[in-house]
Amino acid sequence: MPIGLKVTMRGKRMYDFLDKLINAVLPRIREFQGVSPNSFDGNGNYTLGLKEQIVFPEIEYDKIDKVRGLEVSIITTAKTSEGGRHLLELLGMPFAKEEAG
Repeated sequence: MPIGLKVTMRGKRMYDFLDKLINAVLPRIREFQGVSPNSFDGNGNYTLGLKEQIVFPEIEYDKIDKVRGLEVSIITTAKTSEGGRHLLELLGMPFAKEEAG
């Protein structure tokens, strides 16, 4: 019984997925305030967790048997978290505003 799945996307498919994630999926999340700016690994890579797959517009709610989450890891060529964040900001990633502390 499968318990997980991993998919690697590159090129046009990867950019199409990232565009859909940023412009169609994330805005559909209820009370969305932006993604965490603290989910970088120190090497320029970013991981984002979604609680429900139903935020993707092509998922037909009536045809799913169970709500499932997913994790999206964006591997960049940046060498630092700051470089990765700058790259993702340029691509339109909606980071949450950091609280002044």
